[in-house]
Amino acid sequence: MTPYTHKVQYYETDKMGITHHSNYIRFCEEARIDFMERLGYGYDRMEAEGVGSPVVSVKCDYKKSTSFPDVIEISVQVLDLTSVKLTLGYTMTVNEKIVCTAESSHCFLDSGTGRIIRIDKKLPEFFARLQALALT
Repeated sequence: MTPYTHKVQYYETDKMGITHHSNYIRFCEEARIDFMERLGYGYDRMEAEGVGSPVVSVKCDYKKSTSFPDVIEISVQVLDLTSVKLTLGYTMTVNEKIVCTAESSHCFLDSGTGRIIRIDKKLPEFFARLQALALT
């Protein structure tokens, strides 16, 4: 899949002109939303089908700083997938140099009850698409 791109905005930098560390988590979310939409299961579709997918953990390793107006390419990979949990990996590069690697884990909930559900049963086509991309 083609990487998602994000151009660092001036307001995303700190007093030193470096992209503030908290923004990388937002960049992951932007890339994840794009990834899900390309799979045909954007969050709007999942929510319409009664499924929520909250973040249960996040990890971010900063390798090199970025600044305005760098363009960050973000590749998303399915690192791990079970019927109730999805872990995605993110590799962020600028000019083909890794600037950050990250992971986020998500569970799947019934939007009405808030209970954990099996995504392979609720949205089998979505699960199959993720499974086809899984690295494990």
